[in-house]
Amino acid sequence: MSITPEEKAKVMKDFGAKEGDTGSPEVQVAILSSRIATLTEHFKTHKKDNHGRRGLLKMVATRRKLLDYVKTRDDARYQDLIKRLGLRR
Repeated sequence: MSITPEEKAKVMKDFGAKEGDTGSPEVQVAILSSRIATLTEHFKTHKKDNHGRRGLLKMVATRRKLLDYVKTRDDARYQDLIKRLGLRR
């Protein structure tokens, strides 16, 4: 249910400001989005996994908070990020 290290490295390379950047909000949102997509697919076959669903909801809330943070700091970065990730909002 987690993402592979290769996929995480690819996301870090695509959204990071420099090599090895894991702390910027853009990278954190992108990693969370990847994990959320993986869990969403998991729940299509495991409908009764309520403990996992709670973790999914926590991840969605964390991503929303990070996106709100980016929006308060720089609206252009926010718009670019949601466009690149294909998020609604």
